[in-house]
Amino acid sequence: MSTHPGITIIGSGFAGLGMAIKLKEAGYHDFVILEKAGDLGGTWRDNTYPGCACDVPSHLYSFSYELNPGWSRMFSPRAEIRDYLRACVEKYGLAPHLRFGEEVTGLEYDDAARHWRVDVAGGGTFTTNAVVSATGALHVPSLPAIPGRETFGGPSFHSAEWDHSVDLTGKRVAVIGTGASAVQFVPRIAERVSRLHVFQRTPPWIHPKPDFPFSPRARRILRLPGATRALRNAIYWALESRALGFAVDPRLMGAHREVALRHLAAQVPDPALRARLTPGYTIGCKRVLISSDYYPALGRDNVELITDEVREIREGSIVDSSGRETEVDVLVHGTGFKVTSALDERRIVGRNGRKIQDAWQDGAQAYYGVTVAGFPNLFLLLGPNTGLGHNSVVFMIESQVRYVLGCLRLLSRTRARALDVRPEAQRAHNDRLQDRLNRRVWNTGGCGSWYLDEHGVNRTLWPGFTFEYWARTRTPRRGAYELIP
Repeated sequence: MSTHPGITIIGSGFAGLGMAIKLKEAGYHDFVILEKAGDLGGTWRDNTYPGCACDVPSHLYSFSYELNPGWSRMFSPRAEIRDYLRACVEKYGLAPHLRFGEEVTGLEYDDAARHWRVDVAGGGTFTTNAVVSATGALHVPSLPAIPGRETFGGPSFHSAEWDHSVDLTGKRVAVIGTGASAVQFVPRIAERVSRLHVFQRTPPWIHPKPDFPFSPRARRILRLPGATRALRNAIYWALESRALGFAVDPRLMGAHREVALRHLAAQVPDPALRARLTPGYTIGCKRVLISSDYYPALGRDNVELITDEVREIREGSIVDSSGRETEVDVLVHGTGFKVTSALDERRIVGRNGRKIQDAWQDGAQAYYGVTVAGFPNLFLLLGPNTGLGHNSVVFMIESQVRYVLGCLRLLSRTRARALDVRPEAQRAHNDRLQDRLNRRVWNTGGCGSWYLDEHGVNRTLWPGFTFEYWARTRTPRRGAYELIP
C-alpha cells in the first residue's frame, strides 16, 4: 500500500469508516485508513466491559444509507455494533484501505510542498494531501488524580480497558464513578461480587431504558420496503424533540425531570438512598443516562453507595473524606474520558510551524467543528462543539463527512492545492456558538461536567438542533476559506 496517499483517515470507528465509504462513492480511491489497534471498531472495539451497549436506539445509531432491519434489540450490545461495522467494511470494499497497527504520533504541514507528513509509531511516515482525523472524543481514558492510586496492590483498571483475566466472583470490588459506563456494568458485576462499593461524586439523572428484543416477526416486518426507514425517522424526531430544553430554554426540561424523578421513586423505595441519588442540578446539565437496572442494583444487600469523596487509595483499601477506610480487592475506574484535553499531547503542526496547542491556547475551537484556521486540509470529525446531549452522533458524522467532501470538491473546482478556514470566519462562528451556549442548560444548570474545559467553557456540544447543523453544513462557503494554489 502506498505511503503517499491522497487522503489519510485516522481511525476506523463510525467516523473513519463513514468517511471512507463516502470517499469511494464520490470517486476518491486514493486513501488509507490508519488504525492504531489490530482491529476496527473504535469505541465498540475498546469498550468490552460487562453490559456494554449503545444508549441510542440502534436503528438511528447506524448509517442512514446502510439500514439494518436485523438489530436484535432496540439498544444493541457492543459486539453486534462492531459486527455491523465489519459488515460495512466488507460491503463497501474498505479492507484494502485499512492499515492496522499504525498509531499516528504526529502531523506536520509542509508549507512549500502543500502536503501533510503523517508520522506513525516505529518510525514510519506517510505524506498526504489531506488528513481526516476520525479519532472520536471518547477514547482516551481519564483516571482521577487521587493520592495513592498507583500504590493499590490488587487489580485496578479503567472500564474502557476492562481486565477480563480478573475473576470478580466473590471479590470485594470498588467502583469509582457513576457515569454512562458505570450504570451499565454495575448491575452486571453486582450479581457476582461479594461486596460492591460504588463511590459517587455527583448523582446522575437517569431515565428508564425502553429496551426490548425484536422478535423474528418484528424483524421480518422491518424488512418490508420503507419499514426500517420509517422507524428510524420516528426515533430521530422523538429524540430531536428533547432538544427543546437543550437548544431553546432550560425551563423546558421540566418534563424530563419529572420522568427521571418518577423513575427514581419507583425503583428506590428507601427514602434515604433515594435522597442521595437525587441530583441537585438542572437535568441535562450533565449527560442524561438511561437504565432500568442500575437503581435496583444499588438496592441489593451486597451493594453500598458511598457519597463521601475519595480522599486516598491505599494498598488494599480506599479512604473517603469522612475518614472511613473500606477494604477492597479490586478497583474499577468508571471515570470517563479526556474530552476537552484529548489533543493536548498530540503533535499537530500547521502553517508556519504553529502547533495546535498554541492555536488552542484559549480553548479548542474549529469552524463548524471540522476545519481549524492555520491547518490547511486537516478535517476533524466530531471536532469541537459537535457532540450531542440528545440525539445520535452518527447523524452529525454524516453531516461532517458530506461537508468534507464539499471541501474536496471545492479544491477540485478551483484547482487549489489546499484550503484554510479564515481566522475571522472561525472566530465569528465560535462567538455565535458560545453566545448561545452561555444561555443553555450545560452552562447554567449548576453542575460541572466533561462538556466544559478548565475555564468552564463548553468546547464539546452543539447548542442547537441537529437538523440545524445539517442545514448549515450542506455546502462549504467559499468566502470562509483561503484557497492556497
